[in-house]
Amino acid sequence: MMITRRQALIAGPALAGTSLLPHALHAENKVASLAFGPVSPIYAIGMIAELKGYFKDEGIDSKLLTGNAGTFGRQTLAADQAKFAHGDASHPLQLSARGKPCKILLATEMVCSFANVVVRRDLYESGITSVEKLAAYKRADGTKPVIAASAIGSGTWVYGTYLFEARGLGEKVNWVAGGGPNTAFASLQTKQFDGAMAPPSWIVEAERQGFGKAIYDTSKPGVFEKDFGGTVPVLVIYALNDTVEQEKAVVQASVNAIYRAMKWIKDTPLAEVQALVTPKYFSGIDPNAVSAELGFDKSTWAYDGSIDKASFDRGTKVWHRKGTDIPQTRYEDVIDMTFLDAAKAKYK
Repeated sequence: MMITRRQALIAGPALAGTSLLPHALHAENKVASLAFGPVSPIYAIGMIAELKGYFKDEGIDSKLLTGNAGTFGRQTLAADQAKFAHGDASHPLQLSARGKPCKILLATEMVCSFANVVVRRDLYESGITSVEKLAAYKRADGTKPVIAASAIGSGTWVYGTYLFEARGLGEKVNWVAGGGPNTAFASLQTKQFDGAMAPPSWIVEAERQGFGKAIYDTSKPGVFEKDFGGTVPVLVIYALNDTVEQEKAVVQASVNAIYRAMKWIKDTPLAEVQALVTPKYFSGIDPNAVSAELGFDKSTWAYDGSIDKASFDRGTKVWHRKGTDIPQTRYEDVIDMTFLDAAKAKYK
């Protein structure tokens, strides 16, 4: 029996639960495009879901879209060029405030792996070994120290500016867009930047190559919690409200795939995780750097995926500040855990 999409829409609930449910209402043969950037182990959940075949298992084709900064995911989603984005939790809040309402579907990180600060090696050797000392530093021309985030408005910028503000140092530094590791590293080496926000792999690379040194490292126990008040939803999977409301089957299938990837990572040795993702995504990167970042992520990823109101409320201190242009947002207006709950029920 052939049923057209129009007939299915007219029939509505009458078809629910019957063998006549049309193919169009399933996720099969749908494309689940996931946007993020840059190609970094912190976004490995999507890569693993693809490489393990979980998207295929759920009846959808995956397409991973990558850029040079975390803002790429937000921008790509806003332009309707992706169905989902993986990035800082502030991004769906920013989009919602700009007329593109979003829903956060799950969290993948609750301790910020990219809130680390690396300084030039010469500055470190001269005694600049803390955030406070960096803020007090003056460049040769008497100006404030220059610190790079991947992009202004990116997750590295959001967490970096909060760190300095929380310590009363917000007005003592200048922020610039540094891009990915190639541009950020070159600018540290040529002393255009004095410091940079850095994920774990950048720390390893900067210290291995001898041009940088970490002065703030969230991989150390209690460091992040001390400045940020506890764990917060740092990295999340999110989608536009229109996608959540109109393509429920695709959303559920995608959340299922991501959740299965999280379960696999939790139960799998680090070396095996690294062996899976390296050939396609990290073949040109120092294996020690990849291992360091995956190791940090593996120990801090939110394998449960859930975001409760308490952690969300802690996050509001980071997101709702002068300069972020994010208005106060209610938990229930942006968080939707129903798809995650369904995934947990299916894959216990």
